[in-house]
Amino acid sequence: MRRALLVLPLLLPLAGCLTTPADGSSKIQTTSEAKRENIQGAMAAPLRDVNVLRTKIPPVLLEAMADPYKRPSANTCAGITAAVRPLDGALGADLDEPAVDEDDVMERGQKTALGAMASLSSSVIPFRGWIRQLSGAERHDSLVQAAILAGAVRRAYLKGLGESKGCSPPATPSHMLTGSPVPSQGLRPRYPVR
Repeated sequence: MRRALLVLPLLLPLAGCLTTPADGSSKIQTTSEAKRENIQGAMAAPLRDVNVLRTKIPPVLLEAMADPYKRPSANTCAGITAAVRPLDGALGADLDEPAVDEDDVMERGQKTALGAMASLSSSVIPFRGWIRQLSGAERHDSLVQAAILAGAVRRAYLKGLGESKGCSPPATPSHMLTGSPVPSQGLRPRYPVR
């Protein structure tokens, strides 16, 4: 217990710089994404558990939480595009854009190692689940998840409006993935079978 109290003051200087992603983007991150992003995020996991370090929710997502189906002020293609772009910045790429395959073996290994380090640094907190509940960290994580969901619904609604008006992307889905094969859910063996 004494060691836990000695480690937390060493992590406090990290608190000011970890509320946004390390790459400087405005994309919102969940707690699990933040602690797997880099070494500072992994070491700051206990600060997230005691609610000292919190993810900042962008104002565009807070507005989406208030009313995801609010009509845009300018109900034109330009107005819809102006409403979709901040959501793209806060949420990242939409489902209608082709995914960039970034999960190579090295990156997956790095994320696994950082996740293990975050679990180790969080283990210094006894009764971690209760501490997260009592400190409000769990409630804040739920709020972040709700904001991400509301932002995704808002973006889909706006793109649907853009589609009905005949707008071009990003005010409408890009349809770049049209004709892509549908993913199969069938289980296939990972080794040769006779």
